[in-house]
Amino acid sequence: MTSVVSVNPATGVEREMEIEETTVTHVRELCRRASLAAPVIAARPLSWRAALLRAMADELEIDAAPLVTVAEEETALSKVRLQGELRRTAFQFRFFARVVDDGAFLAVSIDHATDSPMGPLPDLRRLRVPLGPIGVFGSSNFPFAFSVPGGDTASALAAGCPVVVKAHPAHPATSLATFNALKRAATRSGAPEGLLSIVFGVGAGIALVEDPAITAVGFTGSVSAGRELWRRANARSTPIPFYGELGSANPLVVTRGAAAERGSEIGVAIGESMTLGVGQFCTKPGLLFVPKDNGGDALVDSLVNTLRRLGSMTMLTSAIAEQFRQRCLSMTSIQDVSLLVDAKPEGGARVNAHLIEVSVSTFDKTTSQILHDECFGPLAVVVRYETNDELVNALARIEPALTFSVFTTENDNDAAPLVELGSWRAGRVITNGFPTGVGVSWSMQHGGPWPATTAATATSVGAGAIDRWLRPVTFQNLSTELIPEPLRDDNPLGVPQRVDGRFHAGNASSDT
Repeated sequence: MTSVVSVNPATGVEREMEIEETTVTHVRELCRRASLAAPVIAARPLSWRAALLRAMADELEIDAAPLVTVAEEETALSKVRLQGELRRTAFQFRFFARVVDDGAFLAVSIDHATDSPMGPLPDLRRLRVPLGPIGVFGSSNFPFAFSVPGGDTASALAAGCPVVVKAHPAHPATSLATFNALKRAATRSGAPEGLLSIVFGVGAGIALVEDPAITAVGFTGSVSAGRELWRRANARSTPIPFYGELGSANPLVVTRGAAAERGSEIGVAIGESMTLGVGQFCTKPGLLFVPKDNGGDALVDSLVNTLRRLGSMTMLTSAIAEQFRQRCLSMTSIQDVSLLVDAKPEGGARVNAHLIEVSVSTFDKTTSQILHDECFGPLAVVVRYETNDELVNALARIEPALTFSVFTTENDNDAAPLVELGSWRAGRVITNGFPTGVGVSWSMQHGGPWPATTAATATSVGAGAIDRWLRPVTFQNLSTELIPEPLRDDNPLGVPQRVDGRFHAGNASSDT
């Protein structure tokens, strides 16, 4: 048996925890319990489900101080950053309680029996039901918002699905502490055993994806790990959906007009955005397309000066930091690539910001994919373009992304074509702002075409995240006493319904 080890990346000090990596046998038992809990949870009233989510938010806030302390020791992220992330995480649970209260996620549709041009149609009633037990993989860079108590867990529970979470090895103590807070809320709410479980270890993660009780997986993490787990999910005798966020370089384009108007200002802001969280955001702008003119020069100069003023930074783990350093070395060895910002190499988990510049012609012609791919850490590639044709050709070559940002000016003729191109190439298009903030809301889309994610139609943030854990069922010619409550004509739950083609808002509330 292998003990789980917690490491402080700032000091390198290791602490052996009083738990061991989860065996395959135990993973199977936890998944079995989840499968037994699934029909029980699905049968509970929506009001119970919403109350459970609010109780979980309460417990996270009760434990806020010790949770932030343990996360600070395991991630080297600042206390202020972690306090804000924990507030967001509690809000996320309450937000999904509102989604449940609203009821629109059920997508209720009722067609009464009628004659039609195709002949008599029976009574048909359709809604969405929970898939069943969900496997969730916590990510390294957000120990709260995308980890054990993250959006995948909150949205799956909102859908009425039990959850088995694979803890990330970068913050196992934080994972266990947040799990205990959620578990207290589940117990206080009278949840069945099997509603929520946690596993540790690489082998446990593989076993989780392959267990026949698991009906879908949510994953945020590296491209290599995500693609391997995605392959295993599809190689099962019964393949399951694998909703993986695999990262992207997130292009940011500055038009000539924007560079001329406020190039220096944009350069400073880019430096702050690309180093936010030590550049360990999946939405970090990593490819910067800047015009090769005086405005563009001013932007690059201010960006360089901003990065040079920064000291060394601590990444989440020494392994991640070493991967970053090796990636920087590989990129700077490419012909015709200029290193604009570098510093004395650090060791352990410490790194320095890097900035690389390349002409658009070199970027467009290079056979090395490394300039195009995401680099996890405080590095960005500046691509200098002279004409719009050069810019569009280069943008067409890069892989689709989570985000696409455009800095423009009022009445800028270059803007509209770029925004349209971005809508084809990313899940979220931003103008005159940065993608590193991902708000939890009804309209957020945090996803993108392959290879940014494994499912371009899905989002892992916002109300739409619940859609991943539901499937539609149609009931035909049911007697009145058998019709599920959301599908009844008298609509006792007050949920939105589409009845014989007409939409009725219902009276369910999403404001409580």
